[in-house]
Amino acid sequence: MRLVWLLLVFLLAPTHGQEAPRARDLGIPFEGTPGPWNAITDVEGIEVGLSTLIEGDDIRTGVTAILPRGKDSNDPVFAGWFPLNGNGVTCSPETDPS
Repeated sequence: MRLVWLLLVFLLAPTHGQEAPRARDLGIPFEGTPGPWNAITDVEGIEVGLSTLIEGDDIRTGVTAILPRGKDSNDPVFAGWFPLNGNGVTCSPETDPS
């Protein structure tokens, strides 16, 4: 069994780190043109903030905030949130079993 596992890892290793083709590169049409960075921050007025917490060898967590009207705006916007942990499991106060 160990040999099968090592062989599988060895065969899959060359694909690790390769990027998937982008939709535009595959000929899928979209309106508009990408900005210089091809990122959400190319859109005028949008700002993005992030914070990462690393403590010891066990804690790796963070948050990303997309500010659609920039940091200086106090105007409300419709928003939602989606908690997803590193194991691909959603977690929130509503679903916490403790």
